[in-house]
Amino acid sequence: MVLSHAASGGSSDDSVHSTFASRYVRASLPRYRMPENSIPKEAAYQIINDELMLDGNPRLNLASFVTTWMEPECNKLMMDSINKNYVDMDEYPVTTELQNRCVNMIAHLFNAPLGETETAVGVGTVGSSEAIMLAGLAFKRRWQNKMRAAGKPCDKPNIVTGANVQVCWEKFARYFEVELKEVKLSEGYYVMDPEKAVEMVDENTICVAAILGSTLNGEFEDVKMLNDLLVKKNEETGWDTPIHVDAASGGFIAPFLYPELEWDFRLPLVKSINVSGHKYGLVYAGIGWCIWRSKEDLPDELIFHINYLGADQPTFTLNFSKGSSQVIAQYYQLIRLGFEGYRNIMDNCQENAMVLKEGLERTGRFNIVSKDQGVPLVAFSLKDSSRHDEFEISEFLRRFGWIVPAYTMPPDAQHVTVLRVVVREDFSRTFAERLVIDIEKVLHELDALPSRSSGPSLQHPNGDTVSEKDLARQREVVSVWKRAVAARKKTQGVC
Repeated sequence: MVLSHAASGGSSDDSVHSTFASRYVRASLPRYRMPENSIPKEAAYQIINDELMLDGNPRLNLASFVTTWMEPECNKLMMDSINKNYVDMDEYPVTTELQNRCVNMIAHLFNAPLGETETAVGVGTVGSSEAIMLAGLAFKRRWQNKMRAAGKPCDKPNIVTGANVQVCWEKFARYFEVELKEVKLSEGYYVMDPEKAVEMVDENTICVAAILGSTLNGEFEDVKMLNDLLVKKNEETGWDTPIHVDAASGGFIAPFLYPELEWDFRLPLVKSINVSGHKYGLVYAGIGWCIWRSKEDLPDELIFHINYLGADQPTFTLNFSKGSSQVIAQYYQLIRLGFEGYRNIMDNCQENAMVLKEGLERTGRFNIVSKDQGVPLVAFSLKDSSRHDEFEISEFLRRFGWIVPAYTMPPDAQHVTVLRVVVREDFSRTFAERLVIDIEKVLHELDALPSRSSGPSLQHPNGDTVSEKDLARQREVVSVWKRAVAARKKTQGVC
């Protein structure tokens, strides 16, 4: 007798069903509560993988400075070490050694005043945000100790920065109760003015923060001028106000493209530097570094010692447990590429940025806001935004897959709106040329659409008058398109 499929019990075996015909994809999954029952691993994978397809393509995310490509060998190293908890130094001593090697290599790259056998002072962090928190705490504690020793109040510390600083500086100020004194920007000058910054320094200033690679337009601030002006003011006042350099974006660029530029520990008032390994350090997101000039610049009372993981282990981080993969990947990149490899990559990024800049200039429609010397990016704004603006260009470019942010400048240049394209290692010459072509297509489409502030009639580019009916229809199309874009558009930062 031949049994039917149902009689044999086959209908209850999910493995015989098509993935997309199984009951696990035929009903909505719970979004706010854990489901009562388990599902097969294949179904869980497929459901999550399919939903992730709705994300943007990281390679085309030109808003981000963060690395989106690494070599397969490095990817394998990361996956092989993903189960190691970095904080357990006694259990994973080789990983700890690799972190220490990275700290020393980066310190020497930044010209730290170290002897041949002297160990650098620094730590790996989750990113530059954590590194800045640690550097800021060190400055605050050193200032408090100095003020207490002099019998002076130490309850109103402040820090001087430009208004172009990344949001992590605002977080530090708010979290750790430090007044943030910002040097306002002005149209055409989008970085901190060193003279204005030094004027704002007082006895309660724990440090002045300079940015090597502004998030807004990639420009390097003049750390050398800041150092010289601050040295003079310190001599006049008897203070010893130091400098921290936020080199999150530029720290892995300046040593290779501009080796003669003085911004690092060659300047005597630079006491600490942070850099993002996951930006132009060429590692996936999750790694930053903070380097101090000397042991005296990192107060001992901020370093904790633990012994319950097997041995005495010093630690100075905001996080405790964290993965080892990014530390190992950073060491891979440093020894794999060496100085020569990093220089070649940064040269290529800069060349591709120039190709993009020249292509935009040929359109005759944009002002270039970024500088040739700085982070390899192109920031640009419309010469005429009376009909359509930069935000519309950003939205329309998403149709081609490009994620290009549009944003306004900080005070007092908030009336200036810019678009920004960050050129990373995986942004090729072909990408640069293709992006220019797509921007030209977007401009042509926008030229054919009604202005945001159009009246009852509109003159079409070909000279014909657009009827009220056609105008209403065009506006409806634009409105529907904008709603569709907004529905899937993620919140865009500028970091």
